[in-house]
Amino acid sequence: MKTETNVQVSVENDENSMDEQHAILKEESLDPADWDTFRTLGHRMVDDMIDYLRSVRDRPVWQPIPEEVSASFREPLPRSPESIDRVYEDFRRRILPYPTGNIHPRFWGWVMGNGTATAMMAEMLAAGINLNQGGGAQAGGLVERQVIDWCKEMLGFPREASGILVSGGSMANLTGLAVARNSLAGFNIRREGLCGGQMLRIYGSTEVHSSVTKAAELLGLGQKGLCLIPVREDFTIDVSALRHAIREDQASGVRPLCVVGCAGTVNTGAIDPLEALADICQEEKVWFHVDGAFGALAYLAPELRPLLTGMERADSIAFDMHKWMYLPYEVGCTLVRDPEAHRLAFTLTPEYLEHTTRGIPGSDLWFSDYGVQLSRGFRALKVWMSLKEHGIDAFGRLVRQNVEQARYLEKLVNEHEELELIVPASLNIVCFRYRGSLTDPVALDALNKELLLRLHESGVAAPSYTVVHGKYALRTCITNHRSRREDFELFIEAVLRVGREITGSLDADSSATDAHR
Repeated sequence: MKTETNVQVSVENDENSMDEQHAILKEESLDPADWDTFRTLGHRMVDDMIDYLRSVRDRPVWQPIPEEVSASFREPLPRSPESIDRVYEDFRRRILPYPTGNIHPRFWGWVMGNGTATAMMAEMLAAGINLNQGGGAQAGGLVERQVIDWCKEMLGFPREASGILVSGGSMANLTGLAVARNSLAGFNIRREGLCGGQMLRIYGSTEVHSSVTKAAELLGLGQKGLCLIPVREDFTIDVSALRHAIREDQASGVRPLCVVGCAGTVNTGAIDPLEALADICQEEKVWFHVDGAFGALAYLAPELRPLLTGMERADSIAFDMHKWMYLPYEVGCTLVRDPEAHRLAFTLTPEYLEHTTRGIPGSDLWFSDYGVQLSRGFRALKVWMSLKEHGIDAFGRLVRQNVEQARYLEKLVNEHEELELIVPASLNIVCFRYRGSLTDPVALDALNKELLLRLHESGVAAPSYTVVHGKYALRTCITNHRSRREDFELFIEAVLRVGREITGSLDADSSATDAHR
């Protein structure tokens, strides 16, 4: 009896102890404490962002961030909570007014798309269900596979090819070039590595995007593993020089690995002779990769498709849908002709990711077998919804519209003696400068650098810049579905006005200097 009593007391003490622990360690969640209040705020957020898109023309393209706003982002790590209403108000005051400005109809800088209202909502839906698109039996994988099938169809690529959605053109190029390296290195590069192996080389024009250089570095080929071929007057690769470089390397023991053809160079929009490059790659048994970050999507416009003849023969294609398909960041794509070569470049299945035939891992859709990432967001949803909403023909019409707008801007530039078209418009890019009455090259470069900054700071328009034929140019790249012809008229008026202001101040300074002497 004495022993039973002791046991009973011990059990009672344990139960009391567990009750005390539960009281002390209250379980928490990050869900809203009041869903109805949160719903009200969520509706406000949606309304605010729809108003933000709808009223985009009423705001400057860009405005500088005030110092007090910049300083506010140096606050210490939050230790205790504050209301979501206050957090959202911080977003509205400190973040929303100060973006790059690429949703604006007069943003033509670099190569940036604008996003759409539906794709914005798709991003919210994707974040809500919060899929990991690495693999497994889930609807998201079916959506991505369908999007990739649509991408192959819209670019004239074989249906049996494979593909994967990635963050953008840089990762798309890296993915395609990784498959090229692993397929044609001549040995099992995943097992052996590059140490002591034959030197491998990639070829591209001097206009090739910097992401190709980064890819060569990351893939262990180094900058010496990238041979930059001269371009012709139209900024396309010199095919004869390419042939010569390949033959020289073969004679010296270097293994030609891949030729990168540009479907729209970033500086001028030039398109390499893709058919000729495909012929060379076929003859020399090297990989043909097309960097079509934005230009590949000119294929969507039937009138422009002949410019890209030969692209359909590529072994891999890289392109972005957050550029000339106008979708929100970030979504790019790599297509690979040989699905097995694509899979073998990346597949790695540890025990904890074993693919099964049943349950959540019971799927053949493991995108982690086709790219670098295991954890992957649901990028495909915004593409899928947008293509279903608008249809591919609408995107083709918008691409053609942008090219026609580039021709219109070129015409406006040629109508004014104060402006100089530096190179004929190619595809959707116009490079020009304000020259006024200046002739000194150094002064002209300085004038146009100042002109660009004043345009940005005024908020009226946002071109970017480049150097073409040794001349600093205002570079206008039109991948904007919101632009109208009146925007380009306003832009040219601003360029002329600001250019005259700068040259006027230069003349005044010169007169003052002469008087002082």
